[in-house]
Amino acid sequence: MWMSVVALPLLPVIATLVFHYRERVGALCRSVFHRRKMSSFAQRSLERRTHSFVLMNSTHGQPESVLQTFECYSQTQPTCSIGQEKGEFLDSAVSRAAPLQALELGTHCGYSAIRILRLLPASGKLYTVEQDPDTAEVGEEMILVAGFKHSQFQLLVSPSCTAIPQLQLQFGVQSLDLVFMDHDVAEYLPDLRALEEGGLLTKGCIIVVNNTHLPGAKEFLRYIHNSSHYSVCFQALGMQEIRYQAANTTEELTVTLSYQMVT
Repeated sequence: MWMSVVALPLLPVIATLVFHYRERVGALCRSVFHRRKMSSFAQRSLERRTHSFVLMNSTHGQPESVLQTFECYSQTQPTCSIGQEKGEFLDSAVSRAAPLQALELGTHCGYSAIRILRLLPASGKLYTVEQDPDTAEVGEEMILVAGFKHSQFQLLVSPSCTAIPQLQLQFGVQSLDLVFMDHDVAEYLPDLRALEEGGLLTKGCIIVVNNTHLPGAKEFLRYIHNSSHYSVCFQALGMQEIRYQAANTTEELTVTLSYQMVT
């Protein structure tokens, strides 16, 4: 009883803090989801509330309307979208890459997939990966509501470590021009190494990475900074745009061995 009396006056303060730091709250939610520290019920509840609002208040078949509705909802409620500011950072990278083949690791509610898809060339295709089936269902419906067709995107419902080999074996993907990483930061480095080993990164491939400020991204960043095959082009808002330059086999082996000796 006494806790209720103490907590009630603090509610406006808490609400103000959540609103002010809503993008960080969203990033925390995404990280928690992938580490399974939140119940599946709580995850579905957050995703479904966002889904319902966007479904009812956006103009179907118009990507910009769907994105604006996401942003309207995020003004008062935490969501799993990256938000408008980070979305514009992603837009710039996609425009520079002009990718024919793009990969997104972490579909979430479909917000970033919609941002990417609306900027792809007519012949471009997005492969987006989400390991949670319920979240994947919500994300896929939002992408379809925005007006995109299954011929324009492929949703893989599996962990990223399973999905990356599938790109070649099941879908015949030979190279990627853009990669967006927005899943569990602890998987950034293993997944990057898997993309390298599979030869999936084209020369000049742009890799956009979210939440690089989180502790789990340290190993990934160290690997990037110790390699001559990557250069950080832009960074802001806890995001980095990284460009990959292809290397010959000897150079790649030297970098890999050097990294292993350091660790």
